[in-house]
Amino acid sequence: MKTVLRATLLIFLMSLVSIPAWADEYADSKKMFEDAGASNLFGTAYGYALFPTIGEAGFIVGGAYGKGRVFEKGNFIGETAMTQASIGFQIGASGYSQVIFFEDKRALDDFISGNFEFGADASAVALTSAAGATASTTGTSATASGGKNNAKTVGSDYHKGMATYTITKGGAMLNISVSGQKFSYSRS
Repeated sequence: MKTVLRATLLIFLMSLVSIPAWADEYADSKKMFEDAGASNLFGTAYGYALFPTIGEAGFIVGGAYGKGRVFEKGNFIGETAMTQASIGFQIGASGYSQVIFFEDKRALDDFISGNFEFGADASAVALTSAAGATASTTGTSATASGGKNNAKTVGSDYHKGMATYTITKGGAMLNISVSGQKFSYSRS
């Protein structure tokens, strides 16, 4: 009985210690993107959606999911979630952080309305390094990530009012697929 009580108490204490870490995941993710070269966009964008972790896995058919927060003029306005389905040559799993910047109110309104974005992806992820290319309804881009604090988007920052940056967290995945993404939004 004492062993069960000690184990329960230990788990409770560990959860209390980790709660501040969960609360800081958005601030930590924002800082990671700022350090990687996106700091000017946080200051000039009308708004942004920040996803601390998106998990992706696939074997021919794949999917991805992540929760995030939406900010307008620097103020938190609601929660968002991204779901993605894909089909094509893909094998493995990876995790990444993502931020989507909105150039103006119209772009933010388009995002929070829950519209689909369809795209074709090609990417390779090995541990915390990645390279990829995307062609979608929001334009084309090429990305490279050499580690946790390294993100790059090649090309212009905004296309149709949106700019997307990703930082690979880790995993091993090869992906050449057609995918559809859906973003949901709930106002806070």
